[in-house]
Amino acid sequence: MNAPPFPGRATTVFVGALVGAAAGMLLVTAAGALAREIGGLLIALGIGVPTLCGAVVGAFLTPGHSRSNPR
Repeated sequence: MNAPPFPGRATTVFVGALVGAAAGMLLVTAAGALAREIGGLLIALGIGVPTLCGAVVGAFLTPGHSRSNPR
């Protein structure tokens, strides 16, 4: 199995980071609805950690391949 070209890999990392950032923003918004005040560190961690996790997952995904098996 050949490694995907760099632009495809970079795209999946970028998309993974975007999805992680969106999830982090939802977490921070939910925390803000439950708490009166959220500190800057919590906001940074709430958005930064899912973004990093999304980028890592995107780095391990192989672009162009799906799990479906058409017959």
